[in-house]
Amino acid sequence: MIKTAIVVKGNHSAELFRVLQQCDEIDLVGVACPDGKIDWLTETEKKNYFVTADLDKIVALPELETILDATGEPKIREYLAGKLVNNGIKLECLTPHSLLGAIINSREQLLETRLLQGELRAILSAVQDAIEVVNDKGIIKYVNPAFTRVTGIPESKRLGRSIFEASPHGALAQSLIQQKPVTGYRTYVGGSDADVISNASPIIVDGELMGAVVVFQPVGDILKLMDELKHSNAIIDTLYAQIDQISGSRFSFESLSGQSKIYTATIEKARKAARSEAAVLLSGESGTGKALFAHAIHNNSARRKRPLIIFDCSAVPDSLQEIELFGCEKGAMPGVLRTRIGKIELAENSTLFIKELNSLNPFLQKRIQQLLEDNTFCRIGGEQPIPADVRIIASTAENLLQASIQGHFSEKLYRLLSFVTVELPPLRKRPEDIPLLAEALIDRLNRKLGKKISEISPRALQEMAEYEWPGNISELKSAIERSMVVAEGQVIEYHHLLPYIGRLGVSEPPIFDEIIPLDKMEEMMLKLALTRHGESLEGKKKAAQALNISLATLYNKLKKYSN
Repeated sequence: MIKTAIVVKGNHSAELFRVLQQCDEIDLVGVACPDGKIDWLTETEKKNYFVTADLDKIVALPELETILDATGEPKIREYLAGKLVNNGIKLECLTPHSLLGAIINSREQLLETRLLQGELRAILSAVQDAIEVVNDKGIIKYVNPAFTRVTGIPESKRLGRSIFEASPHGALAQSLIQQKPVTGYRTYVGGSDADVISNASPIIVDGELMGAVVVFQPVGDILKLMDELKHSNAIIDTLYAQIDQISGSRFSFESLSGQSKIYTATIEKARKAARSEAAVLLSGESGTGKALFAHAIHNNSARRKRPLIIFDCSAVPDSLQEIELFGCEKGAMPGVLRTRIGKIELAENSTLFIKELNSLNPFLQKRIQQLLEDNTFCRIGGEQPIPADVRIIASTAENLLQASIQGHFSEKLYRLLSFVTVELPPLRKRPEDIPLLAEALIDRLNRKLGKKISEISPRALQEMAEYEWPGNISELKSAIERSMVVAEGQVIEYHHLLPYIGRLGVSEPPIFDEIIPLDKMEEMMLKLALTRHGESLEGKKKAAQALNISLATLYNKLKKYSN
């Protein structure tokens, strides 16, 4: 061993000093720090080694053979060279190109390699698949704990054996012989009854064969996973079929009734939206048919093979909105005993229609915003982001722009959604569409009510065209359905419709151009009174008061007309 001292500079020398301590070729006896910075030395190192800031003292150490200059300072190197003339001590400038520098670098690489080996061994030991490694001669150098678990062969009886003797027909031996990967290879592991599926690959470094590695699983485990996968897929297919039956997109643009310019322009804009993958915001007053447009857009998009998933914000309590949308990991919330899938996950490769988006709380607005930006989400209690290929269609009856300006709605989410906005016109702006809408509604309601209504009288149509329809198409449908219930023939007359479109609330008395039987008029007034005041006991009292009859008389008349 070479008795050596080292001259260093600064805290960066700590690693170098400790590498030299580990070198078998060197007997390190002292260290000089001309700058006086020795705080990087431990108290033990200060006791075990001669430590000084004086170069003369380090040169004077007895039996010293070599001084290593690691400072890189020319003045220090010249000073040491002058002091060491004719005293037999060799001065070595420690640089990456020097022999000693190469030794130290090799030592550092060795330590790093040992660290990597330890980490790799820990990783392989944790893997649940069985792993076996051989060198280029076929000698088994490593098996992980899973190998013993799967095969029942202890590590001690496997290491050091030739793979050509232990398992000559296995994937590992074949991969080593052929020097190419062998995948999906089914065989029995030599020396055991383990029936496995193996994937083996040669280990080639810089074009030279260094060995081979095999990873395998018991066939039973794979078959079990395949059965579970088939079962899961069957459940998913059944679930999607059920969803499609419940909420499938049954309407297309051809189902939408209307020929007015404003409405046909709206449909054309929605058609263009259907051809893209962008999020869509449907805005319009209540009852304008936003849900029908959502169905039509989805049903004419590339995602139509999957069911439209619907989430109505206004129908779900605020406390349950997050779990309904994003799902929940098992045990993340009280009562959640298994992983719960949310609407977003159900809408994978499909469309999620969020109704009444303005009813979504601010926290969930931000989560939807992140979904649109990142195309990922996390279930409640989950940490791993889940990729989401979901198209969002949202609807609102409120002015979201105004709400975002006032701070009641996320401005960023509004910008993301309003890239494609389809505004549905109210019914009062397209009165020319009312006859067409009425015809379509009557055709549908005839089947529901078992009626044979064929038309609406001109006077009734005129009244419908002049009414402003604050409830839009929803109110129109309700008025026609209730009129059909009381109509006896095949025509909806003016007096059938009159109680249901609010005209009796005006100051001028209604004008009747047809004679109505008194009992029919009485029945109509009873229904109108109950509609306005409700059918509760208090409502019936107010209805009787409005009709100027006693409560008992009201009950008698209701009983009469219910038969």
